Amino acid sequence: MSKGEQTRDLALREALAQSSNVGLQGITIGGLADSLGMSKSGLFAHFRSKEQLQLDVLDFAGRMFIRRVFTPALEVPSGEPRLRFIVEHWLGWAGFADYALPGGCVFVTAAREFDDEPDGPVRDLLVTQQQEWLDTLAQVVRGGVREGHFRDDTDADQTAYDILALVLGYHFAVRLLRDEQADARTRHAFERLLDDLRTPT
Repeated sequence: MSKGEQTRDLALREALAQSSNVGLQGITIGGLADSLGMSKSGLFAHFRSKEQLQLDVLDFAGRMFIRRVFTPALEVPSGEPRLRFIVEHWLGWAGFADYALPGGCVFVTAAREFDDEPDGPVRDLLVTQQQEWLDTLAQVVRGGVREGHFRDDTDADQTAYDILALVLGYHFAVRLLRDEQADARTRHAFERLLDDLRTPT
């Protein structure tokens, strides 16, 4: 990795950590330069605009999320075991795993900022990322149907939606409410969902 690439990587890591607390709209090239002890002009050469910084942070976060949640799941047997792995690591991302961000899930923060914004590059990327991950969840559920773990009439898209709702609810409960039962309640809800999906024996 070149020195320029190292600087860019360091800047993106710091911007991602900051944005989990203050949002994508709260980060600025100037503020980021100050926190890194760099010149604003030097950092501007890497990002060119605040919007490009936001896009790069989202892309960086997305690649990190995939590396932590989805990629290692490919090493887990298809079907229910893989789905369990994904949900476990997604909850870690939203909660307090060693790879979690200091302010919680940056995608939740960004969704709050951009949900009512007009269509634009940042909102479009955020929507694309979320839809791709919902689609991946649905594919994993379909794998569970093929493996005989889940009923043939399982609605994979609905199940993916239900799981996303569980993860978002967990983020709300553990981060905002500081509910000590958030983890147990979310896992209980997930087990009930799996029970409903399973092929009768």
